[in-house]
Amino acid sequence: MPRPPRLLDLIGALIGTPSVSSFERGLDRGNRAVIDRLATWLEDLGFAVEIQDLGTDPAKANLIATLGSGDDGLVLAGHTDTVPCDPALWRRDPFTLHEADGRLYGLGTADMKAFLALAIEAVRDIRDTDLKRPLVLLATADEESGMLGARRLVEAGRRLGRHCIVGEPTGLKPIRQHKGIFDERIRLVGRSGHSSDPALGNSALEGMHAAIGALLAWRDELQTRYRDPAFAVPVPTLNLGHIHGGDNPNRICGACELTLDLRPLPGMDTAALREELHERVLKAVAPRGLTVEFEAIFDGLPPMATPADAHVVRLAEQLAGHAAGAAAFGTEGTYYNALGCETVILGPGDIAQAHQPDEYLALDRLAPTVALLREAVRRLCC
Repeated sequence: MPRPPRLLDLIGALIGTPSVSSFERGLDRGNRAVIDRLATWLEDLGFAVEIQDLGTDPAKANLIATLGSGDDGLVLAGHTDTVPCDPALWRRDPFTLHEADGRLYGLGTADMKAFLALAIEAVRDIRDTDLKRPLVLLATADEESGMLGARRLVEAGRRLGRHCIVGEPTGLKPIRQHKGIFDERIRLVGRSGHSSDPALGNSALEGMHAAIGALLAWRDELQTRYRDPAFAVPVPTLNLGHIHGGDNPNRICGACELTLDLRPLPGMDTAALREELHERVLKAVAPRGLTVEFEAIFDGLPPMATPADAHVVRLAEQLAGHAAGAAAFGTEGTYYNALGCETVILGPGDIAQAHQPDEYLALDRLAPTVALLREAVRRLCC
């Protein structure tokens, strides 16, 4: 029977197979080539492999590889896509694995293709006859641009397992809760006119000034009302990310657009927050006679909170030697909890390396990750 390549070759093959996902169509690549590689390797190890079409693009799919039977085992989960990158900002080719200075450089080393290779290395010698409960390796699409792969699993109501480890970059320290996120575009439309007489137009830019004031006041209210000291930034955040309006200083601004990012704490409802945001903006600009348009740039990721006493959380704390913490960044863990998995986020990379030129994974993280995953499989599946 063929055997998958050894660990560094696995990582190199994944890094060398571009799978950028992006909201910008010109940058979006698809992940099917990565899925096909993983499917071949896992079939060679005796896993039953299912490729789940997302129904949107034939170049994108999820992979669900199962060893053993049942639905109460362990899921090792990771996404196969990366963010876009500008190769000119890298000192090395981002799509070629390069070893130097005790590090592995390449796009996806930390976030998070290398985790998938480490998971394969950890289960390489396990056979279905060794298992009392099933082991699932899950690889998803489009985490970096809308989490479509994980959302498709939820839409299908796909039961995966009882416990889940998601290998996002946490420095091998377990995370059991994280903030949510949604991104919104607000567009105000007024009437342009000559700047010499304000009565000749209706300034959308001035209307946006009122809207921003209302949003910042609302942010202050949210941060007074909600607080969780488990987070390094213990309050919900609202970031005004981009604004554009008008075209010339001697012309009244006829249209103005603002984009923003809101990150709620566990216990806050993203849908209710979006509705309240709309209400606040509409109230602020109502006296001005402007047209108001809202667009959900990203529908939203609810916050994640796995109970502190969940078995997988306690086990991850024991194996990692760290108490489970909280993170500001979002993950697919929210969706796996919704499917009935108790989920912990635990991976070898560092979030400071994610989405950065010259992304790397420290070599001394490899062996501890493999050992941790092997022991997790032994405790939860064997």
